[in-house]
Amino acid sequence: MNERITNIIIHGLILLTAFPIHESAHALAAHWMGDDTAKDQGRISLNPLRHLDLFGTIFMLIAGVGWAKPVPINPNNFKNRKVGMALSSLAGPVSNLVLAYISMILYKISAYYLILHENAAVGVLSTVFLYSVILNVGLAVFNLLPVPPLDGSRIFNLVLSEKTYFKIMKYENIIFGILFLAVFLGFLDRPLNFLRTVTVNFMDLISRWVDILFLKIAAI
Repeated sequence: MNERITNIIIHGLILLTAFPIHESAHALAAHWMGDDTAKDQGRISLNPLRHLDLFGTIFMLIAGVGWAKPVPINPNNFKNRKVGMALSSLAGPVSNLVLAYISMILYKISAYYLILHENAAVGVLSTVFLYSVILNVGLAVFNLLPVPPLDGSRIFNLVLSEKTYFKIMKYENIIFGILFLAVFLGFLDRPLNFLRTVTVNFMDLISRWVDILFLKIAAI
């Protein structure tokens, strides 16, 4: 029970960074491309209270996937509506992958430090960094699914006609309800776990320079 509570607390702490960075990235990308709708509503902010959705946060803590308040974007302010929507949507998952990569580096550094020096505080930090890798990768992978209203659906719009895309978006709430149910019942556990594992392994691969550096330092 204590381990379960500790995990929820760690998840909650990470949500204070993962969700705000994800949503701020959407708003900032839209701002850079000419749409200030989100900026004017204060969504370019790392303040979690501006982004967290109550039910989305609870679901994230319980099921490992969740959502924040949608960032308002007006595609009519983009020079190219489809490209603007795709890039502003992609910015969120990419920001989480960047955060996951940084967390992977910090995790390895702290883990190697523990090999050389026992330190309880560093041990806790190492656990937090590891959870940050897993949750940020999970958030990115989940949001890249090409299912409305997830970010992946806006990116997938690049290969669809606007007429087809907006026909699909009419049923956004129904599709999201089906997606929510599928996640809750565990139907997506296997594909999501596979994608998370592949991505985490890739993060490990591109951070191997930390392992090499530690081996050189240890050999001195």
